[in-house]
Amino acid sequence: MLAFTMLAFTKFVLHRVSASRFCGLAMIVFVAAGFVREAIAQQAGPERWKSAIEAFEKADATMPPAKNANLFVGSSSIRMWKLDDSFPDLSVINRGFGGSQIEDSVHYIEQLVLKHEPRVVVLYAGDNDIGSGKSPERVLADYQAFVDAVHKSLPKTRIAFIAIKPSLKRWSLIDRIRDANQRIEAVTKTDDRLEFIDVDAPMLDSDGKPRGELFQKDGLHLSDEGYRLWASLVRPHLK
Repeated sequence: MLAFTMLAFTKFVLHRVSASRFCGLAMIVFVAAGFVREAIAQQAGPERWKSAIEAFEKADATMPPAKNANLFVGSSSIRMWKLDDSFPDLSVINRGFGGSQIEDSVHYIEQLVLKHEPRVVVLYAGDNDIGSGKSPERVLADYQAFVDAVHKSLPKTRIAFIAIKPSLKRWSLIDRIRDANQRIEAVTKTDDRLEFIDVDAPMLDSDGKPRGELFQKDGLHLSDEGYRLWASLVRPHLK
């Protein structure tokens, strides 16, 4: 709606003003466009997940999860994961919300992570970050912000980062994905509380391309076989 309004205003200016007045009014259009872009950016920020977070809080009030659990947080690859099926012998909490980016989990860190006082946090995010155009440097910075936010309140909690997966849909972004993964892996080696779970190589076929059977038809989200693979790779990092 905001973009349509801005377009209509611009057309009005082009058709109604004389050339002598165009420069001045063009500046007004430019400034107004800036406000529109800012408003759109705000709409696309963490606040768009408010209803999802409120749903988590409502569920927590009804049946509070156990403390010292293994808490999974991040985007749709977490949200769609049937954790109780993959880890029936472990205490697990799913706090994934589809389409989210790392900064969204940082924004809602208290509601998603801190109040549950987990022993282990498993984070999968960065996929949508790269897909939206964020740089590997920005992904690393957001990951570090997540780690800092967790360890500020829960200094003994371990954080295991599942590497951004090599998917069929985003194969064209694989160089940036691997760049981000390498940067995060390097950071995890500097702190015993941080772990990096490499899913890249295990998800590739003999030709070095993503294994089709690990994905749903969209080429992005994991199939049941994909989750079985992830469960085998993640389990050694859980308590």
